[in-house]
Amino acid sequence: MEELKKADENKEKEIVFSRTVKAGKRIYYIDVKRNRKDELYLAITESKKVIEGLDPATQRVNFEKHKIFVYREDFDKFLASIVESIKFIEGEQGKSEPRPESNDSEIKIDLDF
Repeated sequence: MEELKKADENKEKEIVFSRTVKAGKRIYYIDVKRNRKDELYLAITESKKVIEGLDPATQRVNFEKHKIFVYREDFDKFLASIVESIKFIEGEQGKSEPRPESNDSEIKIDLDF
C-alpha cells in the first residue's frame, strides 16, 4: 500500500516538458506536469538566490522558491492577463532591453564554505 502511495506521489510530480529562464539572481522554471488523472498543467517556479548574514565568514546561501500552478481551464484567462499586464508596463516604462543570452546551458552556483 505504501509503495502505491509513493508511486502516486511520483506520478503527481512527473515533468513532461520544461524550459528554464535565467534572469540575474533569479531562475524561472516553466514545467508542464502530469497529475494523477493524467491531465497536464503548468507549474511556474521562481528560484532566487538569497545570501543570509553580513559577515562573509558566516554567510549562508539559500534559495527561495515560489510556485504557481495554472490549470488548462484557466490558460486563456491567465495568458490574456499576462499579455495585458506586459503591454501596460511597456506603455508606462517602454520596452525593456533584453539581457544578453549566455551560450552556456549549465547553471553555475557560487557557494563558499
